[in-house]
Amino acid sequence: MIKYKLICKNCNIKFDSWFASSNEYEKLKKKNFLTCHSCNSLKVEKTLMTPQLINSKSTSETKLNTAKYRKIKKTIKNYQKFVKDNFQYVGDNFAYEARSIHYNSKKKSKGIYGSASKQDLKELKEEGIEAQMIPWIEDNDN
Repeated sequence: MIKYKLICKNCNIKFDSWFASSNEYEKLKKKNFLTCHSCNSLKVEKTLMTPQLINSKSTSETKLNTAKYRKIKKTIKNYQKFVKDNFQYVGDNFAYEARSIHYNSKKKSKGIYGSASKQDLKELKEEGIEAQMIPWIEDNDN
């Protein structure tokens, strides 16, 4: 099967049509069986089309990109596991808890992680409190 984009030279409408082969298109054209579905004109021609080529290079690039993605995802998951095992989760209270630890020298903490806005992180940095944003992947396996 082959699909051609056709154009009616009478009304300039473009449409797609399937043929058993390129020879089949030529046979139907020669016998005047190709008509425009809009104006019934016999002035139907093939238009220029770009073929969709699938080659081994694009397939191997896709496989390579998928492999890179999986490697990066695995690395991020390993970082996440390390953070979860070694730091205390404080949720949306990250900025408050970071200030509390920084300004209260008596308060000892093994480190914290949680959520903060970009504005919160900017303000923490201005106060001299070191904080970093890391990518986080949810635990669902989709």
